[in-house]
Amino acid sequence: MESKKHLAPKACKPKSPLNLNSPLSHLISLNRLPKTFSNRISLSNRRRTCLCLVIFSLLLSLYISVFLLFSLYNRKQHFAVLGFSDRCSSGRVYVYDLPEVFNKKLIEKCEDIDPWKSLCDAVSNNGLGRPATGLDGVVPENLEPAWYWTEQYSGELIFHNRVMNHPCRTLEPESASAFYIPFYARFAVEKYLWPNSSIADGDRVCEMMLRWVQEQPHWKRSYGWDHFIMIGRMTWDFRRIRDDGWGSRFLYMPAMENVTRLLVERHPLDQFDIGVPYPTGFHPRSDNDVIQWQDYVRSSTRKNLFCFVGATRSKFKNDFRRVLFNHCKNESDVCKLVDCAGSWCYHGASKILQTFLESDFCLQPRGDSHTRRSVFDCMLAGSIPVIFWKRTAYDQYEWFLPAEPASYSVYIDHNRVKNGTSIRGVLERFSKEEIREMRENVIDQIPKLVYAARSEGLEYIRDAVDVALDGVLERFKKHEDRVNRETRGKRLFFSKKNDSRKIEAFTNADRVRSASDKRSTIRSKKQVVVARSSAEIELLALAQEICELLSLKIIMDEFSLQSENPMLLYCNNKSAINIAHNIIHYDCTKHIKVDRHFTK
Repeated sequence: MESKKHLAPKACKPKSPLNLNSPLSHLISLNRLPKTFSNRISLSNRRRTCLCLVIFSLLLSLYISVFLLFSLYNRKQHFAVLGFSDRCSSGRVYVYDLPEVFNKKLIEKCEDIDPWKSLCDAVSNNGLGRPATGLDGVVPENLEPAWYWTEQYSGELIFHNRVMNHPCRTLEPESASAFYIPFYARFAVEKYLWPNSSIADGDRVCEMMLRWVQEQPHWKRSYGWDHFIMIGRMTWDFRRIRDDGWGSRFLYMPAMENVTRLLVERHPLDQFDIGVPYPTGFHPRSDNDVIQWQDYVRSSTRKNLFCFVGATRSKFKNDFRRVLFNHCKNESDVCKLVDCAGSWCYHGASKILQTFLESDFCLQPRGDSHTRRSVFDCMLAGSIPVIFWKRTAYDQYEWFLPAEPASYSVYIDHNRVKNGTSIRGVLERFSKEEIREMRENVIDQIPKLVYAARSEGLEYIRDAVDVALDGVLERFKKHEDRVNRETRGKRLFFSKKNDSRKIEAFTNADRVRSASDKRSTIRSKKQVVVARSSAEIELLALAQEICELLSLKIIMDEFSLQSENPMLLYCNNKSAINIAHNIIHYDCTKHIKVDRHFTK
């Protein structure tokens, strides 16, 4: 048999010994693994690292999103608690269906209202005006659609559109606490303010409107105490005293005596005038727009200590704007000046908005009157207004601005500035922390100073229209409660079925107590028990009831109402009747001497 060959094993390369001192000695080095296996492990590690980074990024994004949503929810809940927990608790609003000749027809020929410019752009988009342009880099890109070139006196159209779609509007006048008159007084009067026109024509439109309102049954319920109107211009444009004076006499017409008026500038001594903010260019579409704008304003870099936006008026003697203009020009290292000469600054152009966004303070002199739209443009940008007349803001907008003026503004009397007081010196005394707190107070007011773009308003945040309506409803509710409190137990009851103007009175003072809820008189039931002499108390009640009859007659004369028949007075006590008819007066009668004379 052939013997098998024994093959010697092939020699192997000696392996380098493991370093037993190494903590990783029990692991196999990748260098000793096959190359393909090593590459596979390296690729797997790389993929694992990328996967971990992706997962980490997703988790971080999710965390940030949840945080922002939770923060936004909390802020919305904050607004909900502040304003809309019970949105219509003070009552509801009924809107009169005025003939269109008193509103929509007045703006049809918008190019002829103002002799110097067309107002067609101003009345477009329900008073918001044309969409704004040229705001690139000034406002966040997603907020640009919320900006319009809004005219400063367009509040009547904005307010009308909002109230028509407001959740507190009612279609049942019987359930209404307030009645809104959608009359465009600004457009009814403005075209007659200028030369070559007769203001009497504007007054005639106002008188026609008031006659229509006075014919409505719910006007007669309170004669205007629960009615209100929005007027787009200042109160002074509707307070003409003399025939050769300025403006209309609309607010001095008798029917307007008890009507509450919302105006961009109020009369400081007229309790029926309520100041509301001038419309600005920012009209948020949602709560998020407001919150995002507040955050954007809060983070804006303020490069200037203060700024002045305006133009001098050479025709005005001792023009205060000239003083501010020169002061800012001389302090150019800390003051930004925007000269509005020859341009329309009330549109809130991008240059003006950017100037306010970059300034800690903004100088706000009076405008054509004491108020100025620029105050609200300034606050909208988070700049702190510097006021020189108290009537510019402090005595105007109590529903919309904090009660403490120093919390959101700086007041420097204009006479002090004329006498040499340095505005820069006053403003530099404020620390950075004080400025930050004041700015935060200004930013907190922004929701109440803007008019929402949506006809239905915002979801939780109350804008200027919501604040105004809540204020009007609360005002009427307080008035009604006050009347009820002061007249409790002192009313005259009339049958709703009886529309007669016949006046009759009844006296009956010889009972112990009043068993009926129908109080025929007040005085006749004052006695708890029967008097010792029934004739005396009956004659006293008779005299006092005559006083009430005379008072009713005076009231009817005031309202030009004529009684259908002579007033009748009934008495069931023969002694009192005989004493009243007795032509002979007895001085010895006890306490009935005066009463008998009065009754006769």
